[in-house]
Amino acid sequence: MPKMTFIKPDGERVEVDAPIGLSVLEIAHRNNIDLEGACEGSLACSTCHVIVDPEWFDVLNEPSEDEEDMLDLAFGLTHTSRLGCQIRMTEELDGLTVSLPAGTRNMMVGKS
Repeated sequence: MPKMTFIKPDGERVEVDAPIGLSVLEIAHRNNIDLEGACEGSLACSTCHVIVDPEWFDVLNEPSEDEEDMLDLAFGLTHTSRLGCQIRMTEELDGLTVSLPAGTRNMMVGKS
């Protein structure tokens, strides 16, 4: 089974099983990794923002325009930022490494 590594804000590295077809957000939740995902993967927030290790960034599919719009709202945006709900595991991503930002920005809080 493919593996992936999450790097927590404190620098702790956590390697987990990464079943093919699951999103990085789903994998994080299955492994009790603190990645929010307030919209539950519906591409309506930026709380599952991850920073992809530069060696893996170009292996990923290009982000959609909708994902780029949501990334504009992300806390701590970098040039290798992506939304965890939009990265689906494949064999080619075995070994993927992503860092969790130090915070999130949930634009939905307080909206009805």
